[in-house]
Order: sequence, then structure tokens, then C-alpha cells
Amino acid sequence: MQRKYVVITGGVLSGLGKGIALASIGNILSKDYKVIPIKCDGYLNVDPGTMNPTEHGEVFVLDDGGEVDMDFGHYERFLGVNCKSDWNLTMGKVFREIRIKERRGDYLGQTVQMIPHVSNFIKNHFIKIGEESKTEIVLIEIGGTVGDMENELYLDAVKNLLQVVGKENVVYIHLTYVPIPYGVDEQKSKPTQQSISLLRQKGIEPDIIIARCSEMLNKNVRNKIAKSSSLDTEKVITGIDVNDVSKIPLVFEEQGISQLLARKLNIPIKPDLHTWGELIEKRENPKKEITIAIAGKYTNLEDSYASIIEALNHCASHFSVKINLKWIDTSNENEVDLTEVSGVIVPGGFGSRGTEGKIKVIEYCRENKLPLLGICYGLQMMVIEFARNVCELKDANTTEVNPNAEHPVIHILESQKNISEKGGTMRLGSYLAKIKENTKVHALYNSTEVSERHRHRYEVNQNYHEILQENGLIFSGMSPDNTLVEFIELKDHPYFVATQAHPELKSSLLKPAPLFSGLIKAAIEYKF
Repeated sequence: MQRKYVVITGGVLSGLGKGIALASIGNILSKDYKVIPIKCDGYLNVDPGTMNPTEHGEVFVLDDGGEVDMDFGHYERFLGVNCKSDWNLTMGKVFREIRIKERRGDYLGQTVQMIPHVSNFIKNHFIKIGEESKTEIVLIEIGGTVGDMENELYLDAVKNLLQVVGKENVVYIHLTYVPIPYGVDEQKSKPTQQSISLLRQKGIEPDIIIARCSEMLNKNVRNKIAKSSSLDTEKVITGIDVNDVSKIPLVFEEQGISQLLARKLNIPIKPDLHTWGELIEKRENPKKEITIAIAGKYTNLEDSYASIIEALNHCASHFSVKINLKWIDTSNENEVDLTEVSGVIVPGGFGSRGTEGKIKVIEYCRENKLPLLGICYGLQMMVIEFARNVCELKDANTTEVNPNAEHPVIHILESQKNISEKGGTMRLGSYLAKIKENTKVHALYNSTEVSERHRHRYEVNQNYHEILQENGLIFSGMSPDNTLVEFIELKDHPYFVATQAHPELKSSLLKPAPLFSGLIKAAIEYKF
């Protein structure tokens, strides 16, 4: 069949969930077709790798080492695909490529302009990605909202895509917002109508409207929105607020979105959401309840740990357990309280703030046999705590925090020592680890080789490998050349496990990350 394109734009407010909406549509389509996503961001950064998580949310890392927008987490989890960094366009990337092409003489002396040159580059990139991936359906998310200066060129590109591939091969979906103002108790369609009008001014006629609202749209509001967009009422769908984003494919399908897409794109679609729905049902009707603490320094914005939260949700479905989260800001050591907690996660991070609080949490977990999972920086903090309190290396630290530490049990990777640029220069992407048999990690993965994604500059110092192991720290996973510590654990502990990798990035509803499954199993046993 001829390749199809599904484009989603947003209006009224940012952060309405375009990525989740498009991932949900991709979930429905992926049962019948090969589907890949493309995300277009307006910022001038080449990628989000240098941004603070509290400003932009979690940085999602791909197998190929690309640092991309956190929406790619939803794409991979919902579509079951391994995305590529080329599938994330930023204006920083676009302008960099345009400058390279201009310097190379590709424009043959022309005056290079935003339109048509930049717009055409973006449009051609969409087509190129579809061809290279040999996909049947390309999903395109335009970041931001209609009216933003940053996404004007993306909108022009998707508008012109229609002329190249034909109107029967493109569907435009517009996600908007229908508020219910406090004290009025009435759904207001005017912001959506104005957003649709602005989109049409850009030359794009929406085929489907998804209106985000805290309740299902009433008939009157649906009619108003349909009339303002010259659509049949059935093409106006409610993007109702839910307590679990995994429910969105079910919500959309209940309103008939698959058949709307089938008719517009002239293709058969027979979605199968049975297993997906069953797993959500298990989470909705839990048999047990536990509390997991997340001890970090970005706890004021949960998006900083989006993939960790999702990995826990996946485990909640498979174990049919309600997982309550307790956020612990380790910047304040005096407020660390682990009572009523059945398990702890020390997540990734950078810098010195909150490190001593994390070490205090780790010490408590080790001494009190409280299940603990360390991720990336968490592994490094666990090594430091063990070195200080078990190996009696009192000044043990990471050179990231104390460059002059007497015992630098964590130090910078050799490959990172002479790097001056920050962006895209860490140890990034998927790396293989050799797993030691008869360990917890080996039992969880059921393999002697494991590939997980990484994002770090520091490692366990080889000069301290011997003393750490002599005192009982098990290196349950190493790099193939036996130089880098990838997994650690303790033998006489219900669950004291850590990895230098980020296993949460590959977790999905259908296949939870093994180390998270291990933590939740141990936490249930700890409580019950």
C-alpha cells in the first residue's frame, strides 16, 4: 500500500498530551501495520540532553545513543518499536543541517529562506524517514501549540506534505482543550473553536478533533466544535482525563477512532486491545498495596522520572498490586523518612546536591534489609555508601562531587576526560553487559548477556574493584572487557541491586523491566 501519514497538532495549551494521543493511535494501528513516530520540537537546542529535567522533563535515551524528547518513551512503550534519533527533529538540528547544505553549495547560489528551503527540508525529512524505515504509517507530532512562532515551519511542512503524497494518504488530527471553569460548571468550546480557526489560517483542515476535557463532551459542545471545523460530529472525540495514560487507546477506540482513520486513509484496521485491556484491569483491581519511595532531587516535577513511574505502573499490572509513591527530596537529609515504605528507588541524576541524603537512604536500606534499586547515579551512591560504611574508606566519594577525595571510588570515564562539549558526549545508548551466573540479576534476566541503555560520565574506579568485592559487594554484571561495573548486588539482602544503566527506558506494559519486577516482588514479600 502507499505510505500513510498521521499528523497531530495542538492548540490552546501546551502539555495536553499530544505525544500520548499519537502513541495511543499508533498502538491501535500497530496491530495491523508497521508504524513509526516522528516528533518535531521547536527549540533551538540540538536535543534536550543539556536541559534541566525540571525545565523540559525527562531526557529519553535511545539504543543508538540519541537523547530525545520524553514523548519517545510513550512511542516505544505503546508501539513496541525501537526508535532512532533521526526521528526527533528540533529546530536546532534543522538549522544545523541547513547551514551545512548552504556551505556545501547545495542551494546553487540561491538566497536561502525559511520558506521554501527550511520548510521543504522538513517535509523531505518526513518522506525520507518513511522510506528508510520501510514503514507503512508515519506518525508526526508537531510540538507546541498552533500560533507559536517556533512551530510555524513544521506546520508549513505538514501542510505541503499533502500535495506530495495525496490527500487520501494524510490525516490531520488536532488536539485541543475544553475547560470547565470553576463556579460555571459548563463546558466551554470557544478556546477550541479559536484554535481550529487558527489552524485553518495556516492552511490545514483538521480531519479529526480530539478535545481534552475532565468529562465526556456533551452533545451541544460536540456539535459546536464540529460545526466550527466543518466536520461530522462523530469526528469530534473526547480526550477525557484518566488516571493512567495506558487507558487512552481504549478510550479512543470506544469512540470509534480506528474506523474514522480507516475511512480517511482507505485502509482496513482491526485493532486488538484485549491483552492491553486485561493488564490495565489487573492494575485497576489490585489484590495488594505497597509504597515505593523515590529518593532524588527532582521530586518537585514528576516528569523528571516519567519512565521510572511508567516502569512501576507496568509492574503494578503484572503483580496486580497498587503502588503508592512516596517522594523523598534528598537535598534535605533531615526529612528522610522511610517508615511505611516497602521498597526504595535511588534514580539517576547529576551534581552534588542531594548526594549525602541519598547515601543516608542507602545506608538505612542496607542495614534494615529494605529492598532497594539503584539506577545509574544510584549505583554510584550505593558503591560510595558501601565503601564508607563496610570497607571503612571514610572519605570515599565520587570525583564529580569531590575532585580531591582521598578514596575516589567513583571517577570519570577515561573516554570522558578530554571532552569539553556537554551535548551528546556522555556514554550514551545501548551497551552489552556480561552477567555473572547464580546472581539475582542473572535470575531476573535469565541470561548471561544483557543490553541496556546508558547515560553517564562516571564509573566505579577499577582501583577499588578488589576491596569492594572482598568486603561482599557482588559485581553481577560487567562490560565485555571486564573494566566497567554494570550491575551490583549483595548476597544476604532481600534486594540490594543496582545498575549503571537505565532499565526503565525499555520497560513496557506487555514486558516490564526485569530489575523493576524484582524490586516489586521483593517489596511485596517485605511487607507481607
